[in-house]
Amino acid sequence: MKQRVLVAVFGIPLILAIVVLAPDWATAVALAALCVIGAHELLNAVCGGEKARRWFGLAGAMAVFTMLMVYCGDGRFDHTALPALAKVFLAAMVVLVFICAVVEYGTEHPLTFVDICTIFVSGIAIPLALGCLLRLRMLPYGSGLVLIPMVAAFCSDSAALFAGMAFGKHKLAPKVSPKKTVEGAIGGLVGGMVGMIIFRIVFYLCTVHPLHIGWCVLIGLVGAAMGQLGDLSFSVVKRQQGIKDYGRLLPGHGGVLDRFDSVIFAAPVVWLIVSLVTL
Repeated sequence: MKQRVLVAVFGIPLILAIVVLAPDWATAVALAALCVIGAHELLNAVCGGEKARRWFGLAGAMAVFTMLMVYCGDGRFDHTALPALAKVFLAAMVVLVFICAVVEYGTEHPLTFVDICTIFVSGIAIPLALGCLLRLRMLPYGSGLVLIPMVAAFCSDSAALFAGMAFGKHKLAPKVSPKKTVEGAIGGLVGGMVGMIIFRIVFYLCTVHPLHIGWCVLIGLVGAAMGQLGDLSFSVVKRQQGIKDYGRLLPGHGGVLDRFDSVIFAAPVVWLIVSLVTL
C-alpha cells in the first residue's frame, strides 16, 4: 500500500503536468511511450520472452504510428504529407506481420495466430483506445476534458477498493479476480459518479464553463463500468497466462497494462459520449 501511495503522489502531478499544462503533442508522445511499453508487456505475457524480444520492435513501431495517425486526424496537418505517411507506414507494417508469419512458418519460433492477434492488439487496438485520450486533449478545453476517463476510472478503482474492504461479502468474479466483490463494484460505480461531480466543480472553477450535470453523472457511471470491465478483461489474460502482473514499471501497481487497463476501456466510450453530446 505504501508503494501505491508513493507512486500516486509523484505520478498524479506528472500526469497533470503532461496532459494539462504541456502542449497536446506532449500528450501524444507520452501516450505513444505508454503504448510501446504496454506492447512489450502484452507480448511478453502472451507470447513469451523469446517472441517478445523478436517482435516487440514491430509491435512498438505500429503503436507509435497508430498514435501519430490519431494525432494527425484533427485536420491540422492536412496540408502536409504526415497523415498519409502515418497511414502508409502502418498499413505496411500490417502486411509485414503476415509476410513474417509466412516466412517463419515451420521454424523453431513460428508466428502463430495468437501471436499475430497479440501484435495487432498491442500495436493497434490498445493505441487506438488510449488515443481517445489524445482526441479529448485536442478538443476545445481539452486540457480538462482529457482527464475525464482517468477521473472516472481511477475514482472507481479507489472507491471499489475501499468499498470492498469495508462491505465486501459476495464475490464478483472469483475465478478471474478473487478479491473483487459485488459490493466493491457498486462502490466503484458510485465513486466514478462522485468523482465526475467533483471534476465538474473543479472544471467550472478553472474555466467558468459549467458542464451538464446529468451528462457528467452518466459519464462517471459508464466510465466506471467500462473501467471495471477493462480491469477484469486484462485479469482474464493474466489468469490464462499464469502471471500476477504484466510488469514492474510502477511499484505497487505493476506495469502499464496493470495501471491503465481500466482507462483503455473507459477512454473510447467517454470520447464517444463527449463527441456526440454538448457537455
